[in-house]
Amino acid sequence: MKQWGDKDRIPIELWTGDAVVLFDWLMSVEFEDIPITHRAQKQALMDLLTALEVTEAAGATREEISAAQERVARDMGW
Repeated sequence: MKQWGDKDRIPIELWTGDAVVLFDWLMSVEFEDIPITHRAQKQALMDLLTALEVTEAAGATREEISAAQERVARDMGW
């Protein structure tokens, strides 16, 4: 089994709409209310939020967020 170090990185590409939706949600969610099975899960979400803060997703307007939510939800098929 591979051992990952603290500095190892995995590049992840997201559609802009997904990044906008995730950033908006992470900024509004109460982290204490998210069900987790290990505290590392909460830290990983905080790390994701930190990474998204330096993307254009962080500057999305309310209208852009709504449009992104519609685009992302349209692809769900539910």
